[in-house]
Amino acid sequence: MKKLTNKEEVAMNHFWNHGPMFVKDMLELYEDPKPHFNTLSTVVRGLEVKGYVSHRVFGTSYQYYPTVSREEFSKLTLKSVISKYFHNSYLSAVSSLVEEENLSLDDLKALIKEVEKG
Repeated sequence: MKKLTNKEEVAMNHFWNHGPMFVKDMLELYEDPKPHFNTLSTVVRGLEVKGYVSHRVFGTSYQYYPTVSREEFSKLTLKSVISKYFHNSYLSAVSSLVEEENLSLDDLKALIKEVEKG
C-alpha cells in the first residue's frame, strides 16, 4: 500500500475511531481552524485512490468507510520502517529499540514472553 500523508493519516484515524462517515460529518471532528470542505474531500478521495477507503452512494452524497484496519496499517507501516531503515532485519530494529529506550533485562524477558504467547 502507498504511504499516507499526515493529513491522510488524521482522516484515517477519524474513520477508525468513528466508522463510516460523510465528508461533512468528518469535518465536524476537526478542531478550529477546520480544513475547507473541498480540501477534506480531496484528502478522502486520495485515500480511496490509495485503497484505504471506499464509499457507498446515498443520493448525491458519498459515505466513506475504511477498507484497511488500524492493525493492518500498523503492521504495514512497521514492515516498511524495518525494510527502509533496518535492511529487513527485525533483530536490528529490536536491538536499536533496546539501545535507544534503555530497556532492562526484565523488560526484554517480558517482551519475549509476550511474543511466545502470540
